[in-house]
Amino acid sequence: MTHVLDRFKLEGRAALVTGGAGLLGSGFSRTLAQAGAAVAVADLDLPAAQRVAEDIQAEGGQVLALEMDVTRADSVRAAVAQTKDAFGGLDVLVCSAALDPKFDPHLGQKNQDSFEDYPLSAWQQALDVNLTGAFLSAQAAAPYMLTGGRGVMVLIGSIYGLGGPDQRLYERPEGPRRYKPPYYSATKAGLLGLTRYLAAYYAGQNIRVNALSPGGVFNDHDQNFEQAYSQRTMLGRMADKEEMNAALLFLASDASSYMTGANLVVDGGWTAW
Repeated sequence: MTHVLDRFKLEGRAALVTGGAGLLGSGFSRTLAQAGAAVAVADLDLPAAQRVAEDIQAEGGQVLALEMDVTRADSVRAAVAQTKDAFGGLDVLVCSAALDPKFDPHLGQKNQDSFEDYPLSAWQQALDVNLTGAFLSAQAAAPYMLTGGRGVMVLIGSIYGLGGPDQRLYERPEGPRRYKPPYYSATKAGLLGLTRYLAAYYAGQNIRVNALSPGGVFNDHDQNFEQAYSQRTMLGRMADKEEMNAALLFLASDASSYMTGANLVVDGGWTAW
């Protein structure tokens, strides 16, 4: 009988993480490498991807840093092909690349104080990255998984793909009105639909597709937001970014071998009230 912890091991497998230099993506990349996978850290910011790769390499991991624009099919295909050439195949795809108003303020409130004024260009740009980027990545990775006879895809969603954001969390008594922009919920909900579609499409072909939906992850949020958000969770706090890594490994490994088309919610109880 196989030891249960062996089911989390990824020796002999190759993984690609889009948005691999991001807040969660960097931790995902390192986690997969620690589990034994050869990891391609793919990001639009190549120097940042190289820094993550250097850290992984210093720990003895097999790693490759790649520049990848998930909105361009040619860039996605090139990164996937480079991963295959470097590691001999592609077994795990993690779609973590995303725009978020905290990191991309030009898509949030700048000169826009209501949904009615939200710019179409910002909406379209976010759809290109958050949703079409996952579509293009899965489309490019699938042929290599089919050839290799196995594959796992994990799409990173959000609790805001399950329900609308509580806009009261973003309001402040001073300054212009702040709010979570519309693209975030729409694209994260779309990722759940894409997850189910891909799982059904590749049914019977040894390719599993699941989603991971984190709750709010603390990243130097102001005290007012942190307190207000924490009061809405059962655990009474925001998540630490490291708390998503084990969940990602579970979905990427054989530990979740009987799961496909599912959504793993890690939210401190936010959606369970």
